Amino acid sequence: MKRLQHSLLALAAMSAAGSAKAAGTGIFFDDFHYADAKALLAGGWKIRDQQGHPGIEHGQWGPDTISIVDDPETSGERLLRLNARTDGTAQGTFQAQLCHQRKYFEGTYAARIRFSDVPVEGPGGDLVVEAFYASSPLKHDFDPQYSELDWEYLPNGGWGNPHSRLYSVSWQTVQMEPWNAFNQVHEEQRALGGWHTVQMQVAAGKIRYFLDGVQLDEHGGRNYPAQPMSINFNLWFSPSGVLPDTKALRRYQQDVAWVLHAKDQLLSPVQVDAAVSAYRKAGTHQVDTVPAMTPALASNCDF
Repeated sequence: MKRLQHSLLALAAMSAAGSAKAAGTGIFFDDFHYADAKALLAGGWKIRDQQGHPGIEHGQWGPDTISIVDDPETSGERLLRLNARTDGTAQGTFQAQLCHQRKYFEGTYAARIRFSDVPVEGPGGDLVVEAFYASSPLKHDFDPQYSELDWEYLPNGGWGNPHSRLYSVSWQTVQMEPWNAFNQVHEEQRALGGWHTVQMQVAAGKIRYFLDGVQLDEHGGRNYPAQPMSINFNLWFSPSGVLPDTKALRRYQQDVAWVLHAKDQLLSPVQVDAAVSAYRKAGTHQVDTVPAMTPALASNCDF
């Protein structure tokens, strides 16, 4: 384990120096040090602009829901910010989703996320979902190749449970209408507003979920992913929990400090933190040496 940690630190230093040896190492890292949201596209990201599941039916998804802002707590660093708003109507709903290329499968996934318990504007209480996940397309109901690994935070509860909670979900397959899901779920039932590091280790038929360095659960079996996935963040409103009897605008924000994937490597939480720290100390804001699939897979940034 110490050898792997040292190799990750060395990798960060080599990347900062532009060493050709870093190519092919299977690392994706991004701390969103971009001038603006448009610059995200050069980093292989896509901002969702298509209507569809999930969220309020006919709600909007668009470029003005994604922004890059200065980190008020860390001088010189930037944050990805997802912005979602609703007045309870489809035309007044704007939800946010950002997706990276569909080329990620086994290994380690991690992200540093600020979950929000309250809106930045308007009354609280909507069933809002703040998520980081990896997924492949659902080609048809009960698609046996469908693959998705989720972190979903519901600060206002919902879906039959009024309490704040964080889901970690491994999907086997699903039917959308009528809803019929086959998955494995862990629920961390507590308020988690603020900064947290979420992590998944995916290998040998097992998915392990970690929150702030502590393993919460282990999934596997039929719920293990079957094909490469894209990396995604989104912020959306569930139609089953929209506040009744108000047209007041409600705005929520979700911030992301960084995201990391190590292809075919199981990194501990300590190793993830060490690798991110090394990249940032070296001034390396993005590394992408995870090869595209052959042929490359479409990354549509929708459900």
